[in-house]
Amino acid sequence: MANKDLYEILGVSKTADEKEIKSAYRKLALQWHPDKHKGDKTAEEKFKEINEAYSVLSDKKKRQQYDTFGSAGGPQGFPGGGGFGGFGGFDFNDAGGFADIFESFFGGSMRGQGRSTERKSGRQRGNDIESELEISFEEAIFGVEKELLITKAAKCENCDGTGAEKGSKIVDCKECHGTGEVTTIKNTILGQMKSTRICDYCGGEGKIPEQRCKVCQGTSRIRKSEKINVKIPAGVDNGSVVRVSGKGEAGIKGGQPGDLYLNIRVKPSKEFYREGTSIFTELEIPIVQAVLGTEVEINTLYGKTKIKIPAGTQEATVFKLKEKGAPRLDNGKKGDHFVKIRVIIPTKLSRKEKQLFEELAKES
Repeated sequence: MANKDLYEILGVSKTADEKEIKSAYRKLALQWHPDKHKGDKTAEEKFKEINEAYSVLSDKKKRQQYDTFGSAGGPQGFPGGGGFGGFGGFDFNDAGGFADIFESFFGGSMRGQGRSTERKSGRQRGNDIESELEISFEEAIFGVEKELLITKAAKCENCDGTGAEKGSKIVDCKECHGTGEVTTIKNTILGQMKSTRICDYCGGEGKIPEQRCKVCQGTSRIRKSEKINVKIPAGVDNGSVVRVSGKGEAGIKGGQPGDLYLNIRVKPSKEFYREGTSIFTELEIPIVQAVLGTEVEINTLYGKTKIKIPAGTQEATVFKLKEKGAPRLDNGKKGDHFVKIRVIIPTKLSRKEKQLFEELAKES
């Protein structure tokens, strides 16, 4: 990450605002999520890289430091560009990139509650999940309500999402004494060095149940299949993504649930073809009707309607039926329906038909 441009990783310019950065991150996160590339180490690294880039560029202070010094930790990895300040009893809790070097020699983390080690809170938002939904051509045009069966991490009903068995209290962790962190001091050739890490026993929460829930084993969630009803808005198209708020995985220890993202797949129609809000069909007419003109009835998405074919209509002529197309997602305004004419040239003629065409040829 040190030699890579964070803006380039997210595919945004250096002048991008928060909205652009967030939008780019969400798109890339969905594309490279490990659940979509199971077992692919390259995808996992890419996903991690995207998250690291977003964690810096989405934070005003970190982004300012990155833009100024080329890293999120100030010049040469030190916030504010300060020096060592002596080795004796030096606290590396906020030594930026420099602390990574010491971690490789002495193990553990040389950082405390600074920017590189985030203390976990008890409540955490649930993960977003995504699924595919196939609908018919007509359902995409007019909208539809569907019942889906989604398997996800759901709140444990036995402990009501607390992770504690019924009747059991939540107490301070005996390892970190409620701080969520464990600090150790090591004597090295450079002097005493203080190392702070997240408590493994409580996961950084600082609190644990006296007795873990027997159903979820203290995790507060269980794997469960759930039926949900979702409304697909009128006008969605193949490749559209519909967000269903709060229908993702349950949050941890009572945290907010994630969202469900549905990737829409639309079955093609045998009669209609769509591009955006425009609908296209073809209409075959005999050559006589093309020459003399006629009125024909055709199918549209909204029922049958008549169109007038003027005399002398040529092959591939296109007629437009206003507001007979697909609706826009944002305002519901309908597009148009375009009808392309195909003139049928007979391959076999009766004796009478042949005589008539011969007379027409002489007349022409």
